Amino acid sequence: MIPLLQTLILGLLIGAVYALMASGLTLIFGVMRVINLAHGALAIFAAFLTYTLWSSWGWDPLLAIPLLVVVMFGIGWLLYVTVIKRVRGQHVSMTVLATFGIALVLEGVMGFIWGNTSHSVRTPYTDTSVVFGPFYAPTALLIAAGVAVVVLGVLALVLNRTWLGRAIRAASVNENGALLVGVSVATVAAATFAIGIATLAASGAMISTIYPFLPGSHYQWIARLLAIVVLGGLGSLPGAVVGALVIGVTELLATAYIGAAWPIAVPFIIIFLVLLVRPQGLLGTRLREDAVA
Repeated sequence: MIPLLQTLILGLLIGAVYALMASGLTLIFGVMRVINLAHGALAIFAAFLTYTLWSSWGWDPLLAIPLLVVVMFGIGWLLYVTVIKRVRGQHVSMTVLATFGIALVLEGVMGFIWGNTSHSVRTPYTDTSVVFGPFYAPTALLIAAGVAVVVLGVLALVLNRTWLGRAIRAASVNENGALLVGVSVATVAAATFAIGIATLAASGAMISTIYPFLPGSHYQWIARLLAIVVLGGLGSLPGAVVGALVIGVTELLATAYIGAAWPIAVPFIIIFLVLLVRPQGLLGTRLREDAVA
């Protein structure tokens, strides 16, 4: 029983980090109906920025997060103005191709700057664990989960307690209605995309301390993140949290009881099963065109 509970604890901690990464992806889709395939590459880019701050100036990843939030927010706004704005509202294939192109460009830029070798951030707490009774949790993973809870809490407050949050939710439900009450949907869309990318600052900083990474790592991450948002329901932030926890626990259970190679397949298996049984996801809602079909 204890090994199973230990696996569940680690799975939930990892799932919290996944939830932080997926929150921006599902937020962007919920407002803009854009599937951002560059999300994983941007997370790895944030991890490389963390690596540079750590290796060159000795910054702890936690201290780097505020600066990274500003940088990633600016990058998100720039990408929206230069690329996303031009394809938003067109056929979904255009946004998929555009964001996949951004991912490929980022992969090339990261390879040119940092090389195509594996990197990681080694902190004083990287190889330590917190023990509570018969259980343990790696300190870096525990800190990452704590950061995820804080950032997700702040994001929830912004969405539910601020004018911008109300504007974002209004635009996600009915753009025409939001326009009628004076909401600048174009500005809200740009802010939403930038906020979605800014959330990757914290997740990129944290994954740099947990996993080794290289420019091509984004393929593995985007597969996992897509599985999370499909499972939880595209556009549903609570769904992304639930989906991330399920994916995290499932991956750890697969590793412990089936084999170390199986976690790679878990996201694809879950995408297939969810699309087969419940296409709208666990907490998603059916679109009108889905209902008609």
